[in-house]
Amino acid sequence: MLRLPRVLPRALHRPSRRVLPFVLAALVLLLAGPACVPVEGGTSDGRAPAGNGTAFGAYVGYDAAAVPRIAGLDAWVGKATPVVGRAYLPGDRWNRIEGEPGHLEHWARWRGARPERMFVLNVPMLERNEARLPDSVVRNELAKGAGGAYDGHFRVLGRRLVSLGLADTVLVLGWEMNGVSYTHRCGPDPAAWKRYWARIVRAMRAVDGQRFRFEFAPNRGRDAVPWTACYPGDAHVDIIGMDAYDQPAGMSFAQQVAEPYGLAAHVRFAAGHGKPIAYPEWGLYRNGDNPDYVRGMLNWFARHRPLYQSITDYCPHGVWQCRENPRSSEVYRALVGGPFG
Repeated sequence: MLRLPRVLPRALHRPSRRVLPFVLAALVLLLAGPACVPVEGGTSDGRAPAGNGTAFGAYVGYDAAAVPRIAGLDAWVGKATPVVGRAYLPGDRWNRIEGEPGHLEHWARWRGARPERMFVLNVPMLERNEARLPDSVVRNELAKGAGGAYDGHFRVLGRRLVSLGLADTVLVLGWEMNGVSYTHRCGPDPAAWKRYWARIVRAMRAVDGQRFRFEFAPNRGRDAVPWTACYPGDAHVDIIGMDAYDQPAGMSFAQQVAEPYGLAAHVRFAAGHGKPIAYPEWGLYRNGDNPDYVRGMLNWFARHRPLYQSITDYCPHGVWQCRENPRSSEVYRALVGGPFG
């Protein structure tokens, strides 16, 4: 769960180690649909874009120092190459949601250096996004947005991204809307939320030169409201993502797959709408150093071939920068940089 506007965001999730959950996982995987066909491709130096054919990266910070950290992750992983850079726009003030000068230039240089790279940007839908505003205020803000009051801010962002050479950015708009953490949550008025999303997409698609892709990315599971109630429609969504941390405590990976609005439901929903899937945020959380979860997620990616996946790599969620998770780190490195590479 990416939290703003603080320097480091937060998150959620994890599984257990009994026999029954793994039996259930196998059954759920069979029911969730056929595996996708492996994709061909690679980077300009011939290295695999990911350990399982899926473009991958990690959240390693949003400032200029994050860019060299990606190179460090690359060296650590091995023969697979991270090609996804993920950042976010702080949601405290509108000028920061507009991508104020100095915030995105380093990402533009990173993205422009190699054609196979993908830049993924979390975009808040409202300012004061972590202010814990009451539902009455959120409802009013969503109504204003749905009426067009904030279109101009997103046009500014769109023009700024295009001017920086980031016209093909994947925009994770209003992420984790089915929860309660953010002002841009859907729960107080799903109908207004969906109209507002559509307005933002139309405003940004009208920017000359843009090739943006808009990603709808709820939390895994039901959370405060079913995320399907927030879906703004196929015309305004290009990718159906999911933030899937290892939580709550004691929940096995098999249960994360099979729960209502869980991983299997996500894959089925996206297939039913003809959209690719993605996992912009995932990582360890409530169950500590849990290699079963990491193995489960990486095998899930290998089976279902999302457009990309990006682990949140700081403690307690990460596997490279966080030394608290040595067993999970070993599994991640072996599967991403090893046999599947």
